[in-house]
Amino acid sequence: MNDKYNFPSQPYPHHDDEIDLKELFIALWKGKWIIMFTTFVFAVGGVFYALSQPNIYKAEATLASASDSKSGGLAGMAAQFGGLASLAGINLGGGGADGKAIALATLQSRQFLNAFIEKYDILVPLMATKEWDRSQDKLIFNPDLYDAQAKQWLTNEAGKSLKPSDWRAYGALRGILSVSFSKDTGLITLSVTHLSPSIAKQWVDWLVTDLNAWMKEKSLDETRRNIGYLEEQIKKTSISDMQSVFYQLIEEQTKNLMLAQVQDEFVFKTIDPAVVPEEKAGPKRAIMCIIATLLGGMLGMGIVLIRFAFAKKD
Repeated sequence: MNDKYNFPSQPYPHHDDEIDLKELFIALWKGKWIIMFTTFVFAVGGVFYALSQPNIYKAEATLASASDSKSGGLAGMAAQFGGLASLAGINLGGGGADGKAIALATLQSRQFLNAFIEKYDILVPLMATKEWDRSQDKLIFNPDLYDAQAKQWLTNEAGKSLKPSDWRAYGALRGILSVSFSKDTGLITLSVTHLSPSIAKQWVDWLVTDLNAWMKEKSLDETRRNIGYLEEQIKKTSISDMQSVFYQLIEEQTKNLMLAQVQDEFVFKTIDPAVVPEEKAGPKRAIMCIIATLLGGMLGMGIVLIRFAFAKKD
């Protein structure tokens, strides 16, 4: 009975494709010259590439919400008459967190940035700059894209202009523009990176000024529309109480209009203005060299291990 459970002993199968760490180390040691050569080539290439990259500079400004300083004024009016205004179908505004979020979204919008590029005519320094001449504080443009003497964009073989589209220009400006918000302090940091430190500083100043002017004009237009709408409602109703409410709303909207007209820093107040940076923000040449060296080492080991695998199969 026990015989039926007695199976003949069978040896475990031996797999030739099992990985032996000792063999791997031996293979790597034998191929050490290949690894050292690829590592050296990549390291030298990384150094040359890092040195060929031009310096970039970052200018930044620290901003605070201007609505915080008028929370007892316009925001108080909005709270007092907000219910009546909503019944009348208008928005008193008042800034606050929503106004700040709208302003930050506007700053990074295509409409605003494309209008900014066109207003200051910065398409060439934005898209065609090759390097910056420190001694003369002068931009050097890419001769394959832009003719600096003729001041015109070149054309390709098909005769099509190489002038970038609005979409590409927006992407380029959006790429060098950075906006960060601190929840702890409520402060906003606006920065621009460019090959020229003076241009980076100038663009930050322009962006802050134009954003305040843009939001101010939008608010003034909305306030004027509100006043016009309320004046029409007064003409349509004969109820004295409603007319009195509309007159009060018009009075508050007129106050808002007058206050907004005299405010240059409408949305953001500059706490720390941008200055011309003296130290570069990039590129990180040491990191480039380290990454290139690691890639060379990994490629060398990969070559050695592939050769070892094919040799083992043979």
